[in-house]
Amino acid sequence: MTSLTVNGEQVDVDRPDDTPLLTVLRDALGLVGSRFGCGQGLCGACTVLLDGKAVPSCDTPLWQAADSIVTTVEGLAADGPNPVQQSLIRHQAAQCGFCISGIVVRATALLEEHPNADAEQVAEALERNLCRCGTHQRIVEAVLAARAVTT
Repeated sequence: MTSLTVNGEQVDVDRPDDTPLLTVLRDALGLVGSRFGCGQGLCGACTVLLDGKAVPSCDTPLWQAADSIVTTVEGLAADGPNPVQQSLIRHQAAQCGFCISGIVVRATALLEEHPNADAEQVAEALERNLCRCGTHQRIVEAVLAARAVTT
């Protein structure tokens, strides 16, 4: 049994230690906002916060999350859309939506660490998040607009 805190709730998970955190979140806990993309931690669709740091959950084993705090895109919106989510909506920066949960999580982590991040820092932080729809420029603009709300 592995204990961790997910979106503010203490949970005990009865899964093998090498089970990917993404599988635990989606299958055991019903949190489907994080998406399975590449399965190798390269595309960013499965990004979550692990003790405040953005990590790919598809290649993070459950044992690594033990006794940690995990925040998913659902947790970021516990009290309604957070500033990054609001800005992405306002700027119509998401199209298909597949990648957007990982982008929201990574951008939120960036703005918490660097509230005055510039366009270059935003683009660099989101470099690992693949958007097949090609809305990267609108995503960067939306994240920059969210800075004013998060500071």
